[in-house]
Amino acid sequence: MGVRSNVTSEPRFFIFAFSTSENQRLIILTVVLVIYLVILSGNLLILALICLEPRLHTPMYFFLCNLSTLDIMYVSTVLPKLIYVCHTGDHVVSYISCLTQLYFSAASGSIESYLMTSMAIDRYVAVCFPLHYSLIMSKKVCVLLAFPAWFVSLVNASILPYFANNLTYFDLVVVKSFYCELKTITNASTSDISSLKTIITISIIYIAVFPSCLILASYIRIINTILKIKSSAGRWKTFSSCSSHLTIVVLFYGSAIIFYLSQSHEQEIILSFMFVTLVPMLNPLVFSLRNRDITQAIRRRIDRRVTRQV
Repeated sequence: MGVRSNVTSEPRFFIFAFSTSENQRLIILTVVLVIYLVILSGNLLILALICLEPRLHTPMYFFLCNLSTLDIMYVSTVLPKLIYVCHTGDHVVSYISCLTQLYFSAASGSIESYLMTSMAIDRYVAVCFPLHYSLIMSKKVCVLLAFPAWFVSLVNASILPYFANNLTYFDLVVVKSFYCELKTITNASTSDISSLKTIITISIIYIAVFPSCLILASYIRIINTILKIKSSAGRWKTFSSCSSHLTIVVLFYGSAIIFYLSQSHEQEIILSFMFVTLVPMLNPLVFSLRNRDITQAIRRRIDRRVTRQV
């Protein structure tokens, strides 16, 4: 939606996701600030524990460390600007800032998808080849799985801002969302976006379809292996080692699918906010509460601190 019809100058984007009422902005500011601080503190705690505890220097926690770093980067691209908008009432976002948010949101989604795939491969090897796990999932293999996820995704994501930069817009574009993401930017353009839609379709295959097929194949083999375990206690113990990762996979892909299939504007805003904040906020919670290694690491750190004070 445009305010003026001149499409020759550099556009500005007006974030119009919520009412500009002072009281409502204060409530939204408080909620977003609390969520942002929870995400930061939770993921920084995970990073600190993994770095400080030698027992956590394993492939699974290596990937979890990457995931926490990504979550911090992602929300720090989106939420501080939303906090600023709520605090000042200035809803205008510059063209460069909008393209930056578009780039990092696209890159983060791709990186997270491939990190989820790497973690699924790790769980597959741990369950199906337990005796060879340490040999197969060496440090070199972990780096070879994680590095392309970052490098290729960061390079691939630059395609979207490039195409978005070649589109035309009104001088002031009303973005019916709380940040500049792909769906809202393309809908706001006055250009023919058929070529961009082709690029988006190819990107979705690369970012979502291919990784999800690998994850699905991994879990089919994992479930098949678990069903062969004779004791129910053994089956549950083996499955519990995968439950945290499986929970996050369902949340990530489930919220993404629901968001891009949504038709209502109000639903899009709510689902978009959940997609940006829910998984980064729940990652530390799911992996700590459902993981004995993390909880034991926290207890050891607390015991050491208490012992030093005594």
